[in-house]
Amino acid sequence: MLQDREVEYRHGDAKLSGFFIYDKKQSGRRPAVIICHAWSGRDQFSCDKAVEISERGYAGFALDVYGKGVLGTSVDQKTKLMSPFLDDRLHLEQRLRAAYDALIAQPEVDKDRIAAIGFCFGGLCVLDMVRFGANVRGVVSFHGLLKKRQASVTNTKTKVLLLHGDSDPMVPFDDVGGVREELNTLGVPWQMHTYGGVKHAFTNPHANDEKLGTVYNAEADRHSHQLMWDFLGNVVGGR
Repeated sequence: MLQDREVEYRHGDAKLSGFFIYDKKQSGRRPAVIICHAWSGRDQFSCDKAVEISERGYAGFALDVYGKGVLGTSVDQKTKLMSPFLDDRLHLEQRLRAAYDALIAQPEVDKDRIAAIGFCFGGLCVLDMVRFGANVRGVVSFHGLLKKRQASVTNTKTKVLLLHGDSDPMVPFDDVGGVREELNTLGVPWQMHTYGGVKHAFTNPHANDEKLGTVYNAEADRHSHQLMWDFLGNVVGGR
């Protein structure tokens, strides 16, 4: 039986609300997976991912970067919401730390077995967790933005799985090479799977916009999620 609740927390003056869900039939503390949302905000897509996560025996936590109830519905709105965090990565780091602290405060969570997954902007968020040394065992970036940031750690054992569309117009080729070099410098155990001819947002059937370069791809969606499940089982275990 799945049990969910809103977890309200703060960062400075910002009121934030994460969606937390777990299987009530399980006893004791369980591994948890943070879901970092795309540029729209903490939307139904990220909450649905938390549900899928909980059905596999993990606690799922769809965090909130923008603020309680704040969602972008147009490209302009989404860009305006995301841009301040891309421009000030330290601010983003602090917002992510607040979400992490809210998660590990939940009594159902094993704080030593946490992973994170992220989509688009959320893919950048999970990589920033690696860069600032969050206590997560592994992160998965789905069609994530691969913009580099100066890391505040020099070595981390957090494992990284990058799932990338080779024809993603939002991720320049130089960014792909740059993040690989960066992860090697950090000593991160990482792997990447690249899908030929696949564009941005390939896991989201509601994000189809050929002009924008966001195109759902059912095969890449299925395969990337299977890789994710295998990865999560390896880094934090499951049932």
